[in-house]
Amino acid sequence: MSLKTRLLVPALGFATLLAVAPSLSAQSDKDFQITLPENIVWKDAGHGVKIAVVYGDPSKPGQYVIRAHFPPGVMSSPHFHGEDRHVTVIQGTWNAGKDDSWDPAATVPLTTGSYMFHPAGGVHYDGSAGAEGAIVQIVGMGPSKTTFLYPKEGDFGKPRKLN
Repeated sequence: MSLKTRLLVPALGFATLLAVAPSLSAQSDKDFQITLPENIVWKDAGHGVKIAVVYGDPSKPGQYVIRAHFPPGVMSSPHFHGEDRHVTVIQGTWNAGKDDSWDPAATVPLTTGSYMFHPAGGVHYDGSAGAEGAIVQIVGMGPSKTTFLYPKEGDFGKPRKLN
């Protein structure tokens, strides 16, 4: 390869990058979403639990991101979801049970930064069994469906061994 060719090829590559870069930048800007903590809208879900939709719409097809805040001592009653879910603990200690017992002693404590995969149809219960409360972020593909096993117990409350 001649010296002229060795100099020309990188120069053409750089020129192409410069020509394409503005369109990549313009295209990327429209896809970004930034949500600051003070702009998150929390809605009451009962027993002090709060839910916030951060991205998407869980009731519609497509990806969604929600956050759930569990106050101290409150857990969801045993339930399952119609879709896979990815859960990350972003604050506090979140306790997760992988059966229908609602027994807080049978849960696994997950501290800040922990991750848990919930398979579609996997029965579980979760929340904050401790004194500090917890916030989790949940990612899934909608439409989301939650089925509670013991409707008379309600969706959330003080856990106790049911069976």
